[in-house]
Amino acid sequence: MALKKTITFMIVSTFAFALMNVTVKYLSNINAFQLVFFRSMSSLFFTFGFLLKNRIPILGNQKKLLVLRGLAGVTSMTFFFMSMKYLPVATAVSLRYIAPIFAAIFAVLFLKERIKPLQWLFFSMSFLGVLVLKGLDTQLNTYGLMLVLIAAVFSGVVYTLISKIGTKDHPVVVVNYFMIIATIVGGVLSIKDWQTPQGIEWGLLMLLGVFGYFGQVYMTKAFQTAATALVAPMKYMEVVFTLIIGLLWFQDIYTVWSFVGILLIIGGLILNILYKERQKAS
Repeated sequence: MALKKTITFMIVSTFAFALMNVTVKYLSNINAFQLVFFRSMSSLFFTFGFLLKNRIPILGNQKKLLVLRGLAGVTSMTFFFMSMKYLPVATAVSLRYIAPIFAAIFAVLFLKERIKPLQWLFFSMSFLGVLVLKGLDTQLNTYGLMLVLIAAVFSGVVYTLISKIGTKDHPVVVVNYFMIIATIVGGVLSIKDWQTPQGIEWGLLMLLGVFGYFGQVYMTKAFQTAATALVAPMKYMEVVFTLIIGLLWFQDIYTVWSFVGILLIIGGLILNILYKERQKAS
């Protein structure tokens, strides 16, 4: 029963994130800062509500780290949203997922953590997937690739900062800081090129935050009900859902090399997760 519940939670979570991804792709005519603004602002309703309801101090304990995490997060989100204009949506999502490689490098440099040789092999496998996409998938846009790789680097910074924050601050406090900073940054930077949404765009922009929030909530629920080794690999269902919706909705085109590259990226990261959990258990 617990396993069934975990799988259900992860299906809901990854499907919600996939819907957020394809909605961003659909709205790619709107500038990325504006997308960041609406995605973050609509999530604040949920995060503030949770903190107030549970009487959790909104300002948190590690303000400097929380602000840095928010700034890194909004930078990553902005570049990821920008990349969606140039890349098939599932390719963009897959490339963003190489963030753990950069997180591992930052952890070695700044947190003095040790990475096992086998983990570097798995990371190399994922990076090979990036090279396959760039070198052999002739339809891959170079500018879009650069944007999403920058997003992945800053996502790696986010992972490192979250590790540094640890359990000294409530997870929703961390997310709330991120949403507040992203709303301010996105709002200010979107003023110059503001495009007033038309018709259904208003609803879709507000749904970005709803999808993002429920994706996060149900992923958290899944991690609370089962071991990380079981739950973490399921995150990559997001790529599958996004790919299917992208094919049906946008008629995205994927070559054989697209699939090879995506499989190498995801495969290397899943192997790394399983290896880390096995090391913890031994």
